[in-house]
Amino acid sequence: MGEESKKKSALVPRLRFPEFRNAEGWTGEKLGSKTKKVGSGITPTGGEKNYKQSGRPFVRSQNIGWGELLLDDVAFIDEETHSSFSSTQIDVSDVLLNITGASIGRSAVADARIEGGNVNQHVCIIRVKPDELSPYFLNQYLISHDGQKQIDSFQAGGNRQGLNFEQIRSFLIPLPAVFIEQQKIADCLSSLDNLITAETQKLNAIKAHKKGLMQQLFPREGETVPRLRFPEFRDAGKWNNAILGGLSEVVRGGSPRPIDGFITMAADGLNWLKIGDVDKEAKYVTRTAEKVRPEALNKTRVVKPGDLILSNSMSFGRPYILQIETCIHDGWIAITDITKKADRDFIFYSIATPNSQSYFVNNAAGSGVQNLNADIIKALPVSFPSEAEQQRIANCLSSLDDLITTHSQKIDALKTHKQGLMQQLFPVLDEAQA
Repeated sequence: MGEESKKKSALVPRLRFPEFRNAEGWTGEKLGSKTKKVGSGITPTGGEKNYKQSGRPFVRSQNIGWGELLLDDVAFIDEETHSSFSSTQIDVSDVLLNITGASIGRSAVADARIEGGNVNQHVCIIRVKPDELSPYFLNQYLISHDGQKQIDSFQAGGNRQGLNFEQIRSFLIPLPAVFIEQQKIADCLSSLDNLITAETQKLNAIKAHKKGLMQQLFPREGETVPRLRFPEFRDAGKWNNAILGGLSEVVRGGSPRPIDGFITMAADGLNWLKIGDVDKEAKYVTRTAEKVRPEALNKTRVVKPGDLILSNSMSFGRPYILQIETCIHDGWIAITDITKKADRDFIFYSIATPNSQSYFVNNAAGSGVQNLNADIIKALPVSFPSEAEQQRIANCLSSLDDLITTHSQKIDALKTHKQGLMQQLFPVLDEAQA
């Protein structure tokens, strides 16, 4: 057996479906040998001025996700413009690969929704020889760890600047000897994609339901009662009005200078929460990235579990609930010592309502980067009913948050499972060539 044949036969995935376990090894084939077309489009002269409300779909890089089409904001062009782009017309089963910018490497398979449309210069059409390479198999390989590694290898300095057609044709694609094994792998991974999509749709529906419910459960501007009340409170009368500073203490964090001199790994260090430490989608703050020395106490502020915090700049107005004791950066505003007549979780959701968020936007200070200060937040108008009704509202919304968290974790687990499966189902080219 020749040296090249030995390398080819060594190309075997770690995991194979039972019917292929005794099949011969895979081979690494250049993508160009398995394609009929590799090319991208152009943007019409005048750019967005040419986009229409209907017509031929015009696919841009933002319409290509990680293995899926993102068509909520797809543009359209008219027949006259389309006729001048005939060489970039999309066929069903074309693999569309982003080749420039921050989204380089994302790919998806064209379906009937964009058939007959066009792509711009940032999206490459890869049209395979269908009896030799499954477009769904190719798409899954391109977004796999090893596929992305090949894409990265063409980027000078790792900046992911762009791919040219010659580089795309030179991609080495691991292929099984039997075409049906490609299809089996593609079907397996696509079924996981479908499950992830379905779960994501459920998650988005729950989030939309919660958003709509919040608009109903809290009074709108100028109104004294909400449009929706739980049965036991429908005759409870008008809500009370106050400002946030009248229901709690509102204080700003602080930052010891220079901060680097206070950072510590010591066991007696104090939690130190910066703006970038918090997940924007989170409800609770459960950890910090760094700690500061106890000497920092007179230069910052310590907030306790159960206190609320929100950023005074960069996505300001988004509240979080602390589950830890921590010192806070001066980019945080803390809401502490909430009066007994106000439920903590109710205040949390009240701050998150559209009314409160509009107040923050309309009252933010600064001519450039706008920000909030403690006085603006103290003056936030808050309407509130009896403590029992507050708790009922908070419990309802908290249960939806718990459901959102459960679905999010399920989606993350499915994505992790898929990534692990991809690493098992595709052989690693580097190992075979080592």
